[in-house]
Amino acid sequence: MQLTPSPFAPAEFPALPTVKGVRAATASRGFYAKRGVERDDVFLFLMPEGTSAAGVFTRSHTASADVEWCREALIKGAGKGRAVIANAGNSNAFTGVAGVKKNEATLAAMVETLGVPKEECFLSATGVIGEPLPDPAYVGKMLPELGSKLGAPDWEACTRAFMTTDTFPKGAGATSEIDGTEVAISGILKGSGMIMPNMATMLCYVFTDAAIAPDVLDELLREAVEPTLNSVTVDGDTSTSDTCMLFATGASGAPMIESGSDPRLDAFREALGGVFRDLAHQLVKDGEGASKFVEIRVENAVTARSAKAIGLSIANSPLVKTAIAAGDANWGRIVMAVGKSLEPIVRDNMRIWFGDLLIAEGGLRAPTYDEAAASAHFAKDSIEIRVDVAAGDEAWTVWTCDLTHAYVDINGAYRT
Repeated sequence: MQLTPSPFAPAEFPALPTVKGVRAATASRGFYAKRGVERDDVFLFLMPEGTSAAGVFTRSHTASADVEWCREALIKGAGKGRAVIANAGNSNAFTGVAGVKKNEATLAAMVETLGVPKEECFLSATGVIGEPLPDPAYVGKMLPELGSKLGAPDWEACTRAFMTTDTFPKGAGATSEIDGTEVAISGILKGSGMIMPNMATMLCYVFTDAAIAPDVLDELLREAVEPTLNSVTVDGDTSTSDTCMLFATGASGAPMIESGSDPRLDAFREALGGVFRDLAHQLVKDGEGASKFVEIRVENAVTARSAKAIGLSIANSPLVKTAIAAGDANWGRIVMAVGKSLEPIVRDNMRIWFGDLLIAEGGLRAPTYDEAAASAHFAKDSIEIRVDVAAGDEAWTVWTCDLTHAYVDINGAYRT
């Protein structure tokens, strides 16, 4: 399957800061060989003893064996993390006993090769659902090779190793200070389709050399994910494998932070949120077949949850998304999508804007409505839609993309 690069693909992968204490390696297990593609499809990260770990995962009731293990490991290991391995090409989801055996063999190989506790090892897999691997040790056999290649992370190589239908590797980073000591944050993400996360998004790994206690790291991760990775949608579908993990090595030398209310965290919290926002936007910009990036802001809702629900109702509407793809400023479809959310609104006081253009107010088309100006806004690569539902004082922003025929082409050929 030949993928057309996203029009938003950057000219080059960003330069991410060095995160002290993190080592990585990539290799090829041949998951894509039957398609005639030679590429790395497995990565391994290794962190020093004492590294804190936090994770959020899919809420799907058909979650993969890898997701189930990660949840268990975070509890058994008391929020500590030494190693993570991920592969593309097979999701190890809905594979029954075979999926569990694959995990056991992989974990045993990690313990033996790396000398780390089993409960501090994490697994992820992405790709086709429901296909058991031919050998439980299929991934575990890669550990000696991966272990021998560990070194300073090549962030781009690691990102490319877990791409599936992504058309460009996604990474973001930042530096901050904690009590006068510089700390680094670097993150990588894969995802393009089957995207409407619920407490996570596809596969995302973020690393920092700050020293942060596990419970505080968990708090920071959840704070960062909700308005970013949990506020994007490509197609309304939530994966069986969604995983987002944050690791803090403590190798920067910054003091240990043991309370989420510690004021020394303020700048770090802002920087972390910026990294997640960057990754979330890249995710949507590489939505399968996407040609437009869309920001939808819902204002004056009764609750933030209600505002988000309305925003997602608009963002997931095939009628809205196809109109955007065609450059058709059919604002009536926005009205429809708000109404079908069944969230509280005051219909006759509702207002809609495309960018700075007032489109509708008072329960009907605005007197100043200009079809040519509205169409010109929808012709842009980046589109802004704002809706005031006049029911309260809470707001939320979600991001999505358009729905083009390329989405059908990609998913119709996903297994070939």
